[in-house]
Amino acid sequence: MTFLAGVIPAEHASGHILILPSTNGPVTVSELAAAWFSDIEWLREPTRTSGSRRMAGARFRGMAQPDALVPGVMRLGEGHVATGPFEVGEAHLAELSISATKAEAYSVARADGLRDVRGAAPTSYGDRDGIARTFPHALPQGEELRIVQWMVAAARKSGGGVLADGRQPLVPDPAASVNVALYAAHVLLPGDVLPMLRSLIATADVSAEQVTPDGSPRYTLAGSTAYDGALVVDVERVDRVPRALGALDWRSYGPFAYRLSWAPADPYELELEQASGLHVIARARMRASLARLAVALQSRIGGILVDDGGFITGSEELDARSDPTAGGAPGSRAWV
Repeated sequence: MTFLAGVIPAEHASGHILILPSTNGPVTVSELAAAWFSDIEWLREPTRTSGSRRMAGARFRGMAQPDALVPGVMRLGEGHVATGPFEVGEAHLAELSISATKAEAYSVARADGLRDVRGAAPTSYGDRDGIARTFPHALPQGEELRIVQWMVAAARKSGGGVLADGRQPLVPDPAASVNVALYAAHVLLPGDVLPMLRSLIATADVSAEQVTPDGSPRYTLAGSTAYDGALVVDVERVDRVPRALGALDWRSYGPFAYRLSWAPADPYELELEQASGLHVIARARMRASLARLAVALQSRIGGILVDDGGFITGSEELDARSDPTAGGAPGSRAWV
């Protein structure tokens, strides 16, 4: 099946296509790219021509030309460019099982027009992103691999999708993104964070604690359940923060990282593109609990939240995560 036929110009149709839904507002592809790559630059910014000019001729009297979107070109990494956006309508999105009424698509390819040199065939096909399944004969490597990984992460973040080589669909489940990290200027002691975790899992406790040479606390809290796995909170002072925070004023975050993660009953399922039904049910409940914990922490000490894709996460997204039924499972509490 040919996807996005007539949407992507022929000269760009064989690149990797990133589809970003824009139903809930514009998605800034440059911000998503800057979270992973250091050398982002619009070589030619996209523009929209005015549709106010009326069409000439008696047969077109009273008719005006519609606005036309002129794609831009953005440098992505050392040797690749992203061309777009190209507007995608609801019918094309439905073919890819993307729930949106409109989206923007970007074609990513080498800047010199050549094909990337790929590696050997994958030895297994069970990765979380579905990349091995999508490239069964030769895996991307180097910068191309990182670009494909970024595109899948951006698609998961936005509820969009990817067409590898312009034809192989990858539509990651947004609900598979569970873990978040809070970067803040203030550090809380275990006794301050533990009650927040116990409000979600009553049996939570401190599993490790120490003081680093610079006098900062470093500790781990964990709350285990019988069926849903465990919520883990790791707190420490860090020397490096995610690239996505580099565009912000340093005073809006800090050197203390609060990493909130889910440890499922079977960790192997975290690496599967299609996890079992029990894993998905547990994930939905723990994802909601983890989101509520993240909101509670941020409301107390401020800071910036970053998801497990490396992208900044806002309060609206966390509020949506707090509803476990949005992740495909009933119930609102972990199974203790």
